[in-house]
Amino acid sequence: MSEMAVQRQDFDGRTNDEKQYVVFQLGAEVFGMDIHKIKEIITYRETTQLPGTGHLSEGVINLRGTVIPVFCLRKKFGFPESEKDRNTRIVVVEVYDNTVGIVVDAVAEVLLIPEDTIEEPSAMVTSDVDADYITGIAKLEDRLVIILDLEKVISTGAANIQ
Repeated sequence: MSEMAVQRQDFDGRTNDEKQYVVFQLGAEVFGMDIHKIKEIITYRETTQLPGTGHLSEGVINLRGTVIPVFCLRKKFGFPESEKDRNTRIVVVEVYDNTVGIVVDAVAEVLLIPEDTIEEPSAMVTSDVDADYITGIAKLEDRLVIILDLEKVISTGAANIQ
């Protein structure tokens, strides 16, 4: 898929680039992923554990004849584990020509976010490691959405799951 930004013209004549993000939750935190990296979103299903796959691994699943590794963002980001429920989803993404599943607590919506509402994360708010995973923080009217860089999230975790 090609990356596309939508251009809209504001009432004052300014052009504003927007991109679509899939917004999901991990605990109370709200995150966004570029929609162009996402192949599909499926309900959570039990995984098959593989020995020696690392602590981030949830295991593998068979998705229509293709075995894909699945890992947990909660573990990746150091969040406490939680019970899987009917809102838990596996977001299937394509990164570096690899298909990988990411377990999230819930997928909320798809948002069109103007580029000018996304700020780089402050070094005071994020540690060096966490800042690598974050593209920016979108300031919406009622909340903040942490925009993730999937390539960095997956690349540093891929060795532990494949």
